[in-house]
Amino acid sequence: MSINTHLDTELGFVSLVGAGPGDPDLLTVKGMRVIQAAQVVIYDRLVSAEILALASASAEKIYVGKQVDFHCVPQDQINQLLIDHAIAGKRVVRLKGGDAFIFGRGGEELEALAKHGIRYEVVPGITAALGASAYAGIPLTHRDYAQSVQFITGHLQKDGTPLNWSCLANHNQTLVFYMGLKQSGYIREQLLKAGLSEETPCAIIEQGTTPNQRVWRGPVAQLASLAKQAQSPALIVVGQVTQLHETLQWFAKS
Repeated sequence: MSINTHLDTELGFVSLVGAGPGDPDLLTVKGMRVIQAAQVVIYDRLVSAEILALASASAEKIYVGKQVDFHCVPQDQINQLLIDHAIAGKRVVRLKGGDAFIFGRGGEELEALAKHGIRYEVVPGITAALGASAYAGIPLTHRDYAQSVQFITGHLQKDGTPLNWSCLANHNQTLVFYMGLKQSGYIREQLLKAGLSEETPCAIIEQGTTPNQRVWRGPVAQLASLAKQAQSPALIVVGQVTQLHETLQWFAKS
């Protein structure tokens, strides 16, 4: 169908909702409201059962989760699901872990909706870097240790634009790698090659903000060996601020 044809029909509405990093209490009030009103909920792997349970019993729930090396539903099919249900006049919630605009492909999905003239809104969520580091007692910025923070995807595409590793190797900042366990050896190698000291402290936070949260710490030279102990979902945090975990941890002892 053409865009004009879609606009002539009674279209539904799509809410792109970030569910937060794991603890269901970190869902926003607006996120809760739109989930409860949804007729269709299209959700990812990292959305907790407690948050999914907020949806009406009559709502259609469609799982489209992804994990390393396995995509349950390809991205173009997810886009089409959103389009099809909106064209059918439904109130749709696209529910993602963390925040949909931080390595969540939220922008790609909204581009697909916009091409078809479908109305939408964005309900931000607490991204994993903020939630997991806070629950681990690791401030991402600190006047004494880090004046900036960078979020980096660990899904490093061989044919994509290469990272500026020399920029990442600055000592007075914090680096947060999403989805980086599998690439931890490469990340370590590139950071050291760019000049980062092998003694730079780092941490891996597994299942952050949940009762199963675990934290491993050590120098960046040991990053790959630390990663072997952790399981996805996990974040890699590199920088001096990770030393504060021992003093500031409050949620669970690792």
